[in-house]
Amino acid sequence: MAPHHLPFYLAPGSGVDPLMVVMGIFLIGTLLWVGTLYWKLHSLPERMAHKSQKLQFEFVAVLGLISLFTHMHIFWIAGLLLAMIDIPDFGGPLRSIADSVEKIADAAPEDSDAATQASPRPTGGDTPPPEKPGPAKEKEHSHV
Repeated sequence: MAPHHLPFYLAPGSGVDPLMVVMGIFLIGTLLWVGTLYWKLHSLPERMAHKSQKLQFEFVAVLGLISLFTHMHIFWIAGLLLAMIDIPDFGGPLRSIADSVEKIADAAPEDSDAATQASPRPTGGDTPPPEKPGPAKEKEHSHV
């Protein structure tokens, strides 16, 4: 049995060490805090790319996963740099050009179909449809 004048941090005779219990809780809390800090720092490039709606978001996310599983920090640094730069959107203007060309291509046959449907057609059974004006035919010359 321990005498009464011993400091509080010494374990009493019952076997329960209060200082060890406090330090165990402190250690678990510190590990959770450091782990959370690590995950927040590790996902920093991905959060940066997602927040600014970057086109390369998926590529940054893949680099983050590669760096997490391989423990090669160069992938994390590459993801961070890629999340910071703004790659120009070449797809938007090209998509707009393609849509405009598609509209032009669809509009041309419809206009010509509408013009032929609007023109009066002969109703007689024996009359052939009018011929379209074309280049004048030249007479063939006989060399005999």
